[in-house]
Amino acid sequence: MNLGSETGGDGVPPANKGLLAAASVLLLIPIVALMWVSSYARETPRLGGIPFFFWYQFAWVFLCSAMTWTAYKLVLAARPRPPARGPGEQR
Repeated sequence: MNLGSETGGDGVPPANKGLLAAASVLLLIPIVALMWVSSYARETPRLGGIPFFFWYQFAWVFLCSAMTWTAYKLVLAARPRPPARGPGEQR
């Protein structure tokens, strides 16, 4: 069975590289933001009496989970499912 030029050699459609790049950037942002400690290693501004150092990192818990979920959805959209096979078709 010839699947044509719209699929890879294994029958899987090619991935959207732009969406995969966007997902990679979304996963890289929290890593860079939290590894750059000198940007948040201070006490002010305080939020409800909590030093900046602590609430900044705590905020990243929620930001990172949102970015990871968005990256996951982008990867799902970038890698379409292979065409469905009929009951009698072989790989």
